[in-house]
Amino acid sequence: MTAGIPITRTPQWSLYQQAVVDVELPGGPVRITPAPPGVAAGRFPVPHGETLHVVTAHNPRGTRASAQHNHRAHRELLGLLRRRGLVWWPAVGGDPEGRHTEESVAVVGLSDDEARALGREFGQDAVFAWSASAWRLLTCFGAEEALTLGWRVAEGSSGAGPRGVLHRV
Repeated sequence: MTAGIPITRTPQWSLYQQAVVDVELPGGPVRITPAPPGVAAGRFPVPHGETLHVVTAHNPRGTRASAQHNHRAHRELLGLLRRRGLVWWPAVGGDPEGRHTEESVAVVGLSDDEARALGREFGQDAVFAWSASAWRLLTCFGAEEALTLGWRVAEGSSGAGPRGVLHRV
């Protein structure tokens, strides 16, 4: 919530709905873009019906933080994932034009509740949940709300957007 207002009723929520995410998968990079509900276009990379959750530690509660703070928070997130023995891949989320990007991780093996808790631990308003059938936006604070969208995946380079800042830490 922002000053007592649920995140789903703030301008940030509409920005999160439009976000694209680049993930550096073992088979090569992909870009996930939101699509109308019911659309699932492209190759989903995780077998056995698991969900891939995208989490960042950047800019807690939607407030712009310094580069140093974001770097430190991302390192803490990576350390936590390693200690828990979770499988993850580097990711970058941001607006479709690439004006605002946030280093992130795409984590395999979490439930929605665990992903929300991880997001809360790093002060995040929401996390993404990508499954074979949907691209969902899950709130981390307040009422556990979710917005279900569809998804499209483009493999390899997709031009403008977050990919330009993707790197391994």
